[in-house]
Amino acid sequence: MLLVMVTSYGQELNLPVFTQYLADNNFVVSPTYAGIGDNLKIRANGLTQWVGIKDAPDNQSIYGDFRISDRSGIGLSFYNDRNGNTIQTGAKFSFAHHLILDYYSKQYLSFGISYNINNFRIDVNNFQSYNESTGAPYPTTITDDRRTSNNNFDVGVLYRNKGFFFSFNANNILEKKIDEDIRVAEPNLLLNYQIYTGVVLNGPKKSGLEFEPSIYYQMFSSDRRSSTDVNFKLRKYNRNEDYVWAGISYRYLNDQFFKPLNIGPMLGFKKSIFYFGYAYQITMNDLSSFNSGTHVVTIGIDFLQGISNCPCTQSPVH
Repeated sequence: MLLVMVTSYGQELNLPVFTQYLADNNFVVSPTYAGIGDNLKIRANGLTQWVGIKDAPDNQSIYGDFRISDRSGIGLSFYNDRNGNTIQTGAKFSFAHHLILDYYSKQYLSFGISYNINNFRIDVNNFQSYNESTGAPYPTTITDDRRTSNNNFDVGVLYRNKGFFFSFNANNILEKKIDEDIRVAEPNLLLNYQIYTGVVLNGPKKSGLEFEPSIYYQMFSSDRRSSTDVNFKLRKYNRNEDYVWAGISYRYLNDQFFKPLNIGPMLGFKKSIFYFGYAYQITMNDLSSFNSGTHVVTIGIDFLQGISNCPCTQSPVH
């Protein structure tokens, strides 16, 4: 029931995406970002959803991407996700290639692909059976963890023009194989589409300010449900290219614009090679009476700097 109330983000192979991608880590939503930048970039995320509700979803993930030539990059991500008695662990292995459409106007086109492996199991240690007449507990007859593994692919394309970016992704493009004699009610069509677009605008000269409005859209092919994030970020740079930032995110179902699912602030900083970000989201539906919100913490490190000879993979920060 909880999953249905928040648009079923816990569906197998579709892990929760809240605001991790806004913590200087666009690679979360698209493999096309792998290798863009002058460093090997690592980001670790800890997400605790609906604090105050017992056995609420909890997620840990780590992302890393780096350039392997002037025009290509690879990325890796690993995750652990627990939602009550269901547990998912897995990894993504990504490759991206970047092209110059026009050198002088800074137009670039990127293509990306990810291979995904997901392990799904049910933790039966907490299961308990009860006598229907007396209510007395007795050992459950379920003795195995119902473990299963799935393989899939994501593909994406990214267009950049100066500060503007537009990314389109198709995730889980293969249907999932299901034993119909055992799992008759499980969806096998996990394909979902994502659009991430926005623009980075410079503030007044010598102010060191950057403004970044963006939109993240996700639609599931199985039942056509969809949601949209409307985001705004503000960065303040110093002479060493360190910065502090703050922002806000507003998520809603696309047929309920004035009834947000979540809304909340974000803030963080980058100092030398270290990065920190924090986001808080207030649950705006009926669950709000039972929890104190969702918390996302991101820590990161950028190292092994090496500026590319191709502007299509160079850092957008100057």
